[in-house]
Amino acid sequence: MSHSIVGLFAGIGGMELGLQQAGVDEPSELYEWWQPARSVLAKRFQDADLNGDVIGLRDLRDATIVTAGFPCTDLSQAGRTSGLEGLASGLIRHVLQLLRTSQPEWVLIENVPNMLRLRRGAAVQEITASLESAGYDWAYRTVDSRSFGLPQRRKRVYLLASAVHDPAAVLFREDAPSEDPDGAALGAERGSSYGFYWTEGNRGTGWAIDAVPTLKGSTTVSIPSPPAVWMCGGDPGRRIVRPSIEAAEVLQGFPAGWTSSAPVRDRWKLVGNAVSVPVARWIGEGLLAREAPCPDDIARTLRVDGRPWPSAACHAGGKTWDVSVSAWPRSPATDYVHLADVLEQFGDEPLSHRATKGFRDRLRRSSLRYSADFMAALDEHVEVTAP
Repeated sequence: MSHSIVGLFAGIGGMELGLQQAGVDEPSELYEWWQPARSVLAKRFQDADLNGDVIGLRDLRDATIVTAGFPCTDLSQAGRTSGLEGLASGLIRHVLQLLRTSQPEWVLIENVPNMLRLRRGAAVQEITASLESAGYDWAYRTVDSRSFGLPQRRKRVYLLASAVHDPAAVLFREDAPSEDPDGAALGAERGSSYGFYWTEGNRGTGWAIDAVPTLKGSTTVSIPSPPAVWMCGGDPGRRIVRPSIEAAEVLQGFPAGWTSSAPVRDRWKLVGNAVSVPVARWIGEGLLAREAPCPDDIARTLRVDGRPWPSAACHAGGKTWDVSVSAWPRSPATDYVHLADVLEQFGDEPLSHRATKGFRDRLRRSSLRYSADFMAALDEHVEVTAP
């Protein structure tokens, strides 16, 4: 069956690449305003019609699938927290308005989990209410990218809507809780590598076992802020490192070099803002197998207005349900990709003396718990990299 895919807020095409890998068609139209991202899309999806800002889109015509990983700028904890009233995140309202006159078979939306909490979930409340008024059933689920073997602890909300199919049958078709009590994914290797945010140290570190914490866009267009990694078995001067941009691409599920057509200063922001490719692929596989019914053993309870929004929910038949599923559709235990292997193959570089010393000193002054071995590694790196 042929699908006309329109990618909105396309970024570097993580959603579209994942769907393509699942066997869904290549995108027919892509909308992205930022030129560095457009350069990547032009190179990687040469047959797609590439357009600018979504605000210029007047109708969705014959689109079968619409993807919309809309900006998290006003929804993330590190952002402006103005919700859909913000100029960036509020652009999703234009898309929702278009759905009142055009009705694609599927709508796939992605954003940060904080949209479930910010202002008591006002954003997800507005989005789902708008979908319902346009005649759509919907389901959403918070998914951790580690579920698909990527050594990056990244949770994102994926909301799927349809007026003719059951979105819950796609998003809830598999569930394999796969997080150990210490936070490691099943399949992760302890004692090898640990990811952390070197920009933190006062209130947290983003500590991750055999993984990096969530990759983020740069603090500005020109200042990248990739996470750091403690390589326990590294040589002095190479025990505290930062992933290369090629390693970061792989940590998001892209082929290394995917963003090579963009200016170097912008590549970290592009990768940090992207959708993890294997998650989109899993959703795409579900779209192609959409006739399978939703599992009967999924625990769900009728939603009560005013209660906090859960990590997963669905709406069908005029009723809304809180759904009890994990952030792990599949267990990564047998195919987990170890962080050390990614860095060895695709590169890293020592964290600078200044960055390491600043992080170490903040961590020492904090009340956070950390291992003596980690502090010893930081001390050694500060000494070895001293000018």
